[in-house]
Amino acid sequence: MFAPPIQRLIAEFAKLPGIGQRTAQRLALHVLRGSDEHASQLASAIAEVKAQIRPCQICFNLADQPTCHICRDARRDDSVICVVEDPADVISMERTHEFHGRYHVLGGSLSPLDGVDPEDLRLPELFRRLRDGQVGELIVATNPTTSGEATALHVAREVRELAPSVRVTRLAAGLSVGADLEYTDEVTLGRALLGRREL
Repeated sequence: MFAPPIQRLIAEFAKLPGIGQRTAQRLALHVLRGSDEHASQLASAIAEVKAQIRPCQICFNLADQPTCHICRDARRDDSVICVVEDPADVISMERTHEFHGRYHVLGGSLSPLDGVDPEDLRLPELFRRLRDGQVGELIVATNPTTSGEATALHVAREVRELAPSVRVTRLAAGLSVGADLEYTDEVTLGRALLGRREL
């Protein structure tokens, strides 16, 4: 239907997460209709990100220097580390403006069926950070999925052995704001009951 270069561009856009064939086609046609300058800027931005962005040497968040801006921020609380699965989770946590500690990005979650074992995650680096004695609390903020829960349990078990003085906590799970009890699933409602607090 399209010339091979357009087909190739559509195919590349379709590889992006959340982009289906029709959206990929729209994006490709948008790039084609746009100016040469716009297309060059897009290509340049992609090349620049690939060339300059690397994992932070401390927490493995995205960084354009050896360490990310959060690890360089002296105002952050060194006694609390929030463990997340990937850099997108750091962005979500930062948007709350409620967390002022440090992060550790695991690079995924345990999933033996998909071939992701503990040695495939950045767990040794996390445990090294805990051994220095500065950390008092480790917040495990992995996703509330089967693999995220398995990862949280694994991390908690290892930390209790390696650094028993570190308090391991999990993000609260339960009802979202504006939720209707009638339409809430049993697992979410059960967690909300278990995590209830005094008013």
